[in-house]
Amino acid sequence: MLFFRKKLTCVASWIFESVSVDSKMNKKAHSLLWNIRQFSTLLPRSSALRIYPLRFCRPEVIHSKWNPRNHLLNVFDEGLQPPVRYLFQDIFISKSVDGCTQTKGISHAAVFKLDRILCPRRLSFDAKHSFVSDGTSDHDLMKINLHHTSSEDVITKKMRPTPVNCKKLAQECNSLSDVLDTFSKAPTFPGSNYFLAMWIIAKRISEDKRHFERKLMFTHPAFNQLCEQVLREAKILHYDHLLLSLNAIVKLGIPQSTLMVQTLLRTIQERINECDERCLSILSTALVTMEPCMNVNALRAGLRILVDQQVWNIKHIFTLQTVMKCIGKDAPLALKKKLEMKALKELGKFSVLNSQHMFEILAAMDHRSVVLLNECSTVVIDNIHGCPFKVLISILLSCRDLRYQNEDLFKSIADYVATTFDIWKLKQVIFFLLVFETLGFRPPGLMDKLMEKVIQESASLNVKTIVSILYVYSSLNHVHKVQNREFLEALGSALTGCLHHISSENLLSAVHSFCVMNYFPLAPINQLIKENIINELLTSGDIEKNIHKLHVLNACLKLDESTYKSIHIPLPQLPLSASHPNEKLAEVLRRLLEGEGCFSRNVQLPHNYHIDFEIRMDTNRTQVFSFSDVDASSATNMQRVAVLCVPKSVYCLNSSHLRGLMAMKIRHLNLMGFHVILIHNWELKRLKMEDAVEFVRKKIYSEEALPTTDANV
Repeated sequence: MLFFRKKLTCVASWIFESVSVDSKMNKKAHSLLWNIRQFSTLLPRSSALRIYPLRFCRPEVIHSKWNPRNHLLNVFDEGLQPPVRYLFQDIFISKSVDGCTQTKGISHAAVFKLDRILCPRRLSFDAKHSFVSDGTSDHDLMKINLHHTSSEDVITKKMRPTPVNCKKLAQECNSLSDVLDTFSKAPTFPGSNYFLAMWIIAKRISEDKRHFERKLMFTHPAFNQLCEQVLREAKILHYDHLLLSLNAIVKLGIPQSTLMVQTLLRTIQERINECDERCLSILSTALVTMEPCMNVNALRAGLRILVDQQVWNIKHIFTLQTVMKCIGKDAPLALKKKLEMKALKELGKFSVLNSQHMFEILAAMDHRSVVLLNECSTVVIDNIHGCPFKVLISILLSCRDLRYQNEDLFKSIADYVATTFDIWKLKQVIFFLLVFETLGFRPPGLMDKLMEKVIQESASLNVKTIVSILYVYSSLNHVHKVQNREFLEALGSALTGCLHHISSENLLSAVHSFCVMNYFPLAPINQLIKENIINELLTSGDIEKNIHKLHVLNACLKLDESTYKSIHIPLPQLPLSASHPNEKLAEVLRRLLEGEGCFSRNVQLPHNYHIDFEIRMDTNRTQVFSFSDVDASSATNMQRVAVLCVPKSVYCLNSSHLRGLMAMKIRHLNLMGFHVILIHNWELKRLKMEDAVEFVRKKIYSEEALPTTDANV
């Protein structure tokens, strides 16, 4: 190209000399010299031409939605050299087709756009000749130039296809294949719009149809062509369009390991400094659904740095929450704190929906902000009516994951569901109770409502429903004041009707729950204790869990139910759990009872029970016996006392209502002749030693009635 520039300079000098010889050639030479100078301005300064590899224009293919002026400006801004070679090839060809010059590799429309960008003034040339004919004056030259400009605009307008709009395309097409068919007929720029249109369509169809449409999409002949076009366009797309493309492609189920997805991820990394607030939101939405890999991890790390720099400039709550959800549980604590402070600062702008979603967002980033959760809980409680099922469940599950216990929030949700009980499906109510059980919260009103419905419609219950209801009621130890027996009989009858198709594990779970509630349906127990069922439970599934439940069954049949006292289920012995009695309580008992001879620690009992401390007292609980002094004569007047140091988890949330397994243990200890005293470890922990001794003294020597065999202690 440098050589070509020198040649043009020599030609210009030669013309200048020839003009001085022959004055008659002045006008012609002036016109020719002007044209050559214009050509020289088109030449790039670099010594080598660089042709952009994306091949914007192809023979007989005019891309719609293509604005060469804007695109080439973008390309030049990135430091790419313009394809001048194509422009000069068109100019020096003397033949024309239908009044417009054609070249291999670029269309006539694209040539003129390049001319507009590169030339400070327009070159004038004829369709049949390379340069202006002899005798043409400057005035005529301007006329030809203007005439050619107008004709060029007409040609360009005719040849340029209508730009495609993804929303309009999604309205016109009914399936993903329709979009690909449209693309195959007339491929347009940008190709990402076709993926956006397909994702819009995919969102509005059912899951089954979406799965089928995806299969057709992957096998469509134009799918690979569309992917190739998106790959070529990745470097020149606007950044927000690039992010929207990635989001649509990932949501459509295109494998993350493909070259197209990885190329987009890499390109987004390279251009991440172009990210504004809107782009932050789109990028965060896309990354939330993506599996970890090198490019995703690198992009997420870059996003965290960007968020750390721009967090105080974020104006929209939606963007803030989307970013918070995306940064991940392993984000630096300082960044989590900064986002928490930003959210607290913008709390006044929170809508009801923002407050509802805040629970899920904090759970996604594994950040327990009590202040923020309390404020959002107040908004949720005040606007509980009309809140959809998915939102309520999401709030409860997030509270579980964050270990956030707000009894007012839980009670508000439970009361709302109980008040509007008739509008909920049975499985929705059961799901609420299952989540409440994981939180340790017992909603008596809602559970009573469900008990009444079960008694009325027991015949319509399936196995899964029966097992779930039994699990919740046995775990939370809920007993109806009036209809408890009818409730258990209705569930026992429903379970009996399902025995012909119930699995061994479901049968064991159901009978285990019945045993915890001190109810023993004959038909289910008779089927469970069959040898083949027991063998199946001991050899398949969660064997350790099955063995534990069978031991509970054995204990209940021996201690609670006289009908099955003679039956013994041979089971492997459970490993002894390492027990470490509370050292502070041991010291308190040592001071209170004046030595260790009056109590025993870590006592192992039959049926895999153990107690922290055992004390032997008289039946009036006024005197403590030493273990060495107890003989046969005093045994008739002796009461064995079991002292258990228990955590908060054995109670339902913020109540003195014991949960099922602890209530069953106390019932069985009472049947074995023990008087049970419960010492709360959280209360003991905060007391000084002198106060702790007095606290335990009142527990041991109290005259108040001890827990009975009733499950409600």
